[in-house]
Amino acid sequence: MSTRWLTDEERVAWVRLAAVVELLPGVLDAQLRRDSRLSHFEYFVLAMLSEAPERTLRMTALAARTNATLPRLSHVVSRLEDRGLVARSPCPEDGRATNARLTAGGWATVVDAAPGHVATVRSQVLDALDDAQVRQLAQIAESILGRIDPDGVVMAPQRDAGAPTG
Repeated sequence: MSTRWLTDEERVAWVRLAAVVELLPGVLDAQLRRDSRLSHFEYFVLAMLSEAPERTLRMTALAARTNATLPRLSHVVSRLEDRGLVARSPCPEDGRATNARLTAGGWATVVDAAPGHVATVRSQVLDALDDAQVRQLAQIAESILGRIDPDGVVMAPQRDAGAPTG
């Protein structure tokens, strides 16, 4: 099998995408830590719970939606529990499973953190693009996600809600 090397144009696109993938999480994390004392992943966990019915998900579903291993998620949820933002309990439908529920304090934290997070997303990503580019970005991301998340697990909350969130 011969290698299909990248063309110059493909290489430039790939290197730029890789740079965004590497730099953007740090930008988002820094803003959330500074303004809300949350890591980007902690915020993402809280946000996924905030969008779930009754603000509750099985830990396995939350792990899938946040693209986390169960051990990593369990560690983060323990920290969030210690802060009173999340509570865990046995799943009523399956006693072997554990649910994570966003507490009132967790809800207040997400509500307080969301404006700064959205402002950062807007200033660092969306404001750099015109309306047509935003639509293209959504289409490009969907095409890539179709390959790397073919079951659509990570995008389930957006599909369920019917609209993208920040």
